[in-house]
Amino acid sequence: MQPTSPSIPQTDPPRPPKLTLPTMYDLPSEDPEEPGLPDEFHDLQPQLLSRTLRLIDYTNDRIFTGTDLNLYYDVHHPLWHKHPDWFLVLDVPRLYEKTDLRSSYVIWQEGVNPFVAIELLSPGTQKEDLGDYAELEPLVTETTTDALSITSSESEQNNGQGVKEIPPKKWDVYERILRVPYYAVFSRYTNRLRGFQLEGGHYQEQTLDSENPRFWIPDLKLGLGVWQGEFEGITRQWLRWYDSEGSWVLTDTEQEQKKRFKLIEKLRSLSPEQLEALGIDLQE
Repeated sequence: MQPTSPSIPQTDPPRPPKLTLPTMYDLPSEDPEEPGLPDEFHDLQPQLLSRTLRLIDYTNDRIFTGTDLNLYYDVHHPLWHKHPDWFLVLDVPRLYEKTDLRSSYVIWQEGVNPFVAIELLSPGTQKEDLGDYAELEPLVTETTTDALSITSSESEQNNGQGVKEIPPKKWDVYERILRVPYYAVFSRYTNRLRGFQLEGGHYQEQTLDSENPRFWIPDLKLGLGVWQGEFEGITRQWLRWYDSEGSWVLTDTEQEQKKRFKLIEKLRSLSPEQLEALGIDLQE
């Protein structure tokens, strides 16, 4: 059998991956065969995370947040990817190459790994999202077949054609390959928040108050907590950001409502004559 030639022409010295491997425009942005189909919660919850993210040390044009976006991470396997439910990258242009909206996030093109990754737990994705910690997370629905139960060190036979490589789980990608400093997992079924910090090359679970679960991230001067309230007309427990004073960070809509309520209270303190002088109808 003739040896196969490399798919990428080699040069001396070798060219960097950014110049030789596929770009964001070359790689597919969706994979219909991947398990864990999103539901309405997977649409709304990331919106709340992005709309309550207020970073003191970074302007909005120097951060990127991705939602269910393909994250390409392996230069040796350019098509291997994960799609985090939500992730944050610091100190990158808001736009790809400062010009275009991203259809995916390609590590060898961007040069910066995510700083925070968040997964919204679904039945059947526990081992993918939690690795060995999945044994501690109770099942919440009927038993289902976990298509991703094979560990990253295992492989399968490819119809007698040899060994087919199996991509690692999200947990392993975040911990060992991308080394994402902070990782959080939230279950909509149990409303349980679990926070992990990378310490000594491995994720260490942080101890959270069961009555008031909060996961502080000092580098961001923000924390993640479980909040009971209404978002987009749905009242339930949500994952959202809180500040150093322990207050929930407001969405843009909530900020406008707060300003409006303050204005109404100020107007109520005025006399009818003062309101009339300002041209404000008393009934209004």
